[in-house]
Order: sequence, then structure tokens, then C-alpha cells
Amino acid sequence: MKTLIKNVKIVNEGKIVESDILIENDLISRIEAQIAEEADRIIDGGGKYLLPGVIDDQVHFREPGLTHKGDIETESRAAIAGGTTSFIDQPNTVPNAVTQELLADKYEIASQKAYANYGFMMGGTNDNLEEVLKTDPRNVPGIKLFLGSSTGNMLVDNPETLENIFSNTKMLIAVHCEDEATIRANTQQYIDEYGEDIPVKFHHLIRSEEACYKSSSKAVELAKKTGARLHVFHLSTAKEMELFRNDIPLKDKKITAEVCVHHLTFTNEDYETKGGLIKWNPAVKTQQDKDGLWEALLDDRIDVIATDHAPHTWEEKQNVYTKCPSGAPLVQHSLTVMLENYKKGKIPLEKIVEKMAHNPAILFRIEKRGFIREGYKADLVLVDLNESWTVAKENILYKCGWSPLEGTNFHSKVTHTFVNGHLAYEHGTVSEDKFGERLLFEA
Repeated sequence: MKTLIKNVKIVNEGKIVESDILIENDLISRIEAQIAEEADRIIDGGGKYLLPGVIDDQVHFREPGLTHKGDIETESRAAIAGGTTSFIDQPNTVPNAVTQELLADKYEIASQKAYANYGFMMGGTNDNLEEVLKTDPRNVPGIKLFLGSSTGNMLVDNPETLENIFSNTKMLIAVHCEDEATIRANTQQYIDEYGEDIPVKFHHLIRSEEACYKSSSKAVELAKKTGARLHVFHLSTAKEMELFRNDIPLKDKKITAEVCVHHLTFTNEDYETKGGLIKWNPAVKTQQDKDGLWEALLDDRIDVIATDHAPHTWEEKQNVYTKCPSGAPLVQHSLTVMLENYKKGKIPLEKIVEKMAHNPAILFRIEKRGFIREGYKADLVLVDLNESWTVAKENILYKCGWSPLEGTNFHSKVTHTFVNGHLAYEHGTVSEDKFGERLLFEA
């Protein structure tokens, strides 16, 4: 199967170049100014922008065990509609993916159901080091540790266990950093005052800057001590930015940082209108924190933009504070949000591509993805930077059926998504075929 895409502006590796691109089967075969070769499908890009498919390094697609909220099929379908062609899913499903057998089960499900390319993190606990060390770095992106409260038996709070994991695995260790003791003390203080129905506007004071910094600084200190490869997920405070470097290339960094779209978009002021819909862990914090995250993103202390996509049902999100689960769906809208920030002059297109495609591929050592290069997998996204649309119930593809961005008007739109050379999404229609493949990693 040959697909020829003509007259596009390719955004790749710090440049924007007008070109044609030829896809043969699952690979990019030629990138040239004028390609006259016959093809099975010809798409005239008409001056639209062609980007490498987004690689989202942190999602919760809820399968197995929590599929009333979302599942691999529904959420990966939403992902490709938004230009995300690869995802890395987290282990706090039910049961938690903390043994090789349970991890293999998730891969088996994805092989049948994933519209996008997939990888699954191995989960660490206080007592599964032996299982963690069996993980194959060729087939699994890394080890995930929750250093703040999480689902089931996944809170890792034993210092000796942590040091053992950091010292003994050569794989990337990704961490959720919030100090549990600080959060518990803060929560009790607000329960004493308000009972169970704490106003959600206090969420960023309960899951506070102190809780985040205390945990992330310890993780960074431990990584420096042991030489581990550490990746800190969903940073939310300006203060934490002092922990990260921008004076060495990403490929040489042992300690790396991620920010999520919601921490670049919302602040604590939005709790008044959005309520529990924007309750995340770590919490959305102040304008000063948001500004600090943007500054670090643009100067390369932050390496990756992700979503922490974590759907819950609408009914679950209406509960009182102490029973309202944290997390929200974002994977269908992450690229569009960042393109809106480009339109506002906040970030160049080249930088969006770097943080959402190139850098996840470099950081996780993903084989032949994340770039528009001859011989690489044809995971591609065509975007129209001059098409306005509004997020509404009828165009939300998440299984939960809602988005914290509902009612938002955007001025750019994903028009086509290719997964492994196949046209998986076109002008609002998702192909019924599933083209996702297992991600492979260069050990």
C-alpha cells in the first residue's frame, strides 16, 4: 500500500519544510519537495501542517478492572482522533500490573483492542522487587512508582525498598511525587473544619506545593545517589523547577521532567467554575506555578508534555470532595490545546513537536517513532491551523462522555491521523480497523 501526501508543511526536528511524503506499507519511504510516483492513495495537504504523531507517555486507559470509566478500545480511539498515535499506560488498573503475568495480560488485551500503538509500565510496590527486575527493557517502557497515595497496594513508601529499586534497575523509573504524610495531615485539617464536603478550591492547599517538592526533591536526590534513570511525571509547582537541568542534551540526561496539559491550562481560580471536574493529583495550582511551568517548558528544564488522561464517570465526579476521584480525560484534546497556545504566541510549533513527539521517543528510547524520517514508522498527524470548532458532547469520544474543556472554542483541528501507515482518522471519522502495534524500546 502506497500513500502519497502532497503539499504539506512538515514540522520536524526544529524546522518547517514544504514537502511531499511517500508512505509505503507502514514506513515513511521518501520525503522530497516534489514526488511524482504513483500511489494507491493521494492526499493533497493543501498547505496544512504535517507533524509526527503525538506520543503520550502517561495515560490511564482503565483496563482491566475499571472499564466503566474507559477502556483501551474507547480511549485509544479518542487518542487517534486527537493526533496521539502512541500511548504509555500506567499500572494502577485492577488488578495492579505488578507481576509479569498481569503485565502480559494488559499487552494481550491491547493487541486485540488498541487503535494506537501501546506500551505498559511495570508497577513497583513495597514488596515486588523480584518481579520488577524480571522486566524486559526491550518490550516495556519502564517502571512506575507511586510515591503518593494511589490505587491498591501501589504506594511505595519504604525507603529501603525505594533505594533497592533505584539501585538495581537499569530501566527508566517514572514517579508520581507527592508526600503522603503531608497530604494526610492537610486533609485531616480540612475535614476537621468542613467535614467530608471540603470546598474543592482548597485542593491545591491539601495536595500542596510542600507535598510535591518534598517528594520530588527526595526522588531526585536518590537518583543522583544511585545513578538511576528518573523521570518525574506531572510536575505542578514552580518551586520544583529548580530540581531540573537544561544545560545538557536530553539523550544525556539521567533525570528528566514532564508537565501535563492541564497544569499548563488551568489554575486554582478555575475551581470556582469547574469544581471537581479539574480535581487532579497533583493538584492544579496557582497562576505563579503555571507561569513557572511554562517558563521551564520553554527553556528545556521540562522535557515532555503529556496528559495523565484519567477518565471517571460524570456521576463519580459529582461526589463531595473526599469521595470525588481525581483525574480527567484529555487525550483527545491535548494536541489541540497546545496548538491553541501556538496560535496565542506562547510556544512555537517546533517546540510542541519536540515536547510531544521527539522527546518522548528519545527519553523512552522508542524504536523508529517520534520523528518524520525515511525508514521510520508512518505515525503522522495532519492539522489545519485555520479551522475553528467547539468541544461538545457530540464530538467527545471518551467513554465517560465528558471533558473539562467542553464549550471551549479552538482554532486548529486534526484532520487526518496515520498509524503505522494506515489512515486511521479522517475528518471526524475513525476507521473501524485497529492499527496499533506494541512499542519496542532500544535497551
